[in-house]
Amino acid sequence: MTLRLSVLDQSVAMSGRGQDESIRQTVALAQLAEKLGYDRFWVSEHHAHPSIVGTAPEILMAAIATQTQKIRIGSAGVMLPHYSSLKVAEQFRVLDALAPGRIDLGVGRAPGSDGKTAQLLNPDRYASENFPQQVMELQAWVKGQPLPAGHPGHGVFAYPQSTTSPDVWMLGSSDYGAQLAAHLGLPYAFAWFITDGQGADHALQIYKDTFKPGPNLDKPLATLCIWALAADTDEEAWHLFKSRARWRMDRNLGRIGPMLPPEQADREYSQAEQMALDAMKANAFVGSASTVANKLRALAAHFELDELVVITWTYNPKAQAHSYELLAKEFNLTS
Repeated sequence: MTLRLSVLDQSVAMSGRGQDESIRQTVALAQLAEKLGYDRFWVSEHHAHPSIVGTAPEILMAAIATQTQKIRIGSAGVMLPHYSSLKVAEQFRVLDALAPGRIDLGVGRAPGSDGKTAQLLNPDRYASENFPQQVMELQAWVKGQPLPAGHPGHGVFAYPQSTTSPDVWMLGSSDYGAQLAAHLGLPYAFAWFITDGQGADHALQIYKDTFKPGPNLDKPLATLCIWALAADTDEEAWHLFKSRARWRMDRNLGRIGPMLPPEQADREYSQAEQMALDAMKANAFVGSASTVANKLRALAAHFELDELVVITWTYNPKAQAHSYELLAKEFNLTS
């Protein structure tokens, strides 16, 4: 089985650097991913988050569209309950005009923020209850299909129209997204990096077992978003991993901030923290290129997938780029 790889980048804040650098680094990484032969490049949406400063995926995607030629560009994802489905459809129709036939519109139900921030984005506390309806409206507007008579949007279309259109993806980290994606006949991406894999088997099995062919997809199409880090040696990879480990342990205590360099990332961990860290490391996709690649291949084979999406955090952008370069070579992406 030939395994295709894609990239998810979150524009992570780094200690001692301007947050604007993180946004520009995401654009530079997209250009590199295209050069290396990655299939897709997705960006995320978070709000009022001191660690993850990618707040407007549609704007970042537009910048990436002007700097690339062939790689698919996507959102992972747009947090739809914050917005009007029509406005999101219009934004992504414009993106498709900039990069015809290579736009992925990934949507999620989670707020991507805290409750206070979510209410500032949309004062309706119950907006997420309308998520299934919003997704169906979005799908119709993005694909240029009329909404049924009696719907407030009947006769309204999202422009610009063209011969191509974005592909809508459902994102999730629980059974809910899997069930909705299957019911609507949409491709599904499970956020393994959020749950450390918990619930993935059940969610993907539900998706495959209950999938109903839709107008744009006749059989299940799924992927996993995996946090992975490769370096020249296992030792170097685990050294770089210290930044991620420190961030994760601090986050568990409610301390959310920019990523530290690995040389500054060590601190004393409680016994409970050390146990959690050891468990995280035991299941991590970290090491030399061959070590990481073998784990990714085994995971893809287990779930019968032909594509995985890789997300990598490192303090040094060069180390992040090198990780993607090593995996591209290991998987012969450019061959």
